[in-house]
Amino acid sequence: MNQQLLAKTFVELADNLVADFDLIDFLRLLTDRCVSMLGASAAGVLLADRDGELRVMAASDEQVRLLELFQLQSDEGPCLEAFRTGAQVIVPDLTQEIDRWPRFANAAHRSGFGAVQALPMRLREETVGALNLFHTEPGPFDPVDAPIAQALADVATISLLQQRSSARSTVLNEQLQTALNSRVLIEQAKGKLAERQGIDMEQAFTALRGYARAHSRRLSDVARAFIDDSESLPGLVA
Repeated sequence: MNQQLLAKTFVELADNLVADFDLIDFLRLLTDRCVSMLGASAAGVLLADRDGELRVMAASDEQVRLLELFQLQSDEGPCLEAFRTGAQVIVPDLTQEIDRWPRFANAAHRSGFGAVQALPMRLREETVGALNLFHTEPGPFDPVDAPIAQALADVATISLLQQRSSARSTVLNEQLQTALNSRVLIEQAKGKLAERQGIDMEQAFTALRGYARAHSRRLSDVARAFIDDSESLPGLVA
């Protein structure tokens, strides 16, 4: 494991108390680093909205995003269980869990995944979501990687909770709801850009995210400008 990258990741996840904090970009960083450092094939993040319902907030690729959506629609799977129980759900072989999660296990197999680690994003008694690591091949997980993955989830959770207003009446769910609204904008922009440029959804997201970072802008603001055609975005659209 790249120790320098690991240390950098912990710093990035913790150091987000800035005015222009971008929650969606922050969570995508978390999924990307889990894939690059922990040997996961894909990763996703589910967070609860103001009503306590889980929503897909980030995914390392489009395939796992769709699988996470299917899991929510089916109301079964390890990620939901991790969120509801506040405990890790470790599944080295999804084919052994057909009776437990029949729809999810089959959908995961069709998507090319054989194992999953679902890690609760919680601080003491408060669980705000789940970090989910998918592996293409079944088999035991690296005992070194598991605590690091949970540590990443814990640091991300603390950072999210730190984003609360100092006023006790302002809760995290309000910020998450705003992020959910931004996520809708980003999905619309991905679709529009993919159709216009003849690229896939993952490439469209990468382009939008790269443009936002290169110009020090919020991802949701770039998405809104592209959807509305309210301004030119040189370098984004050919």
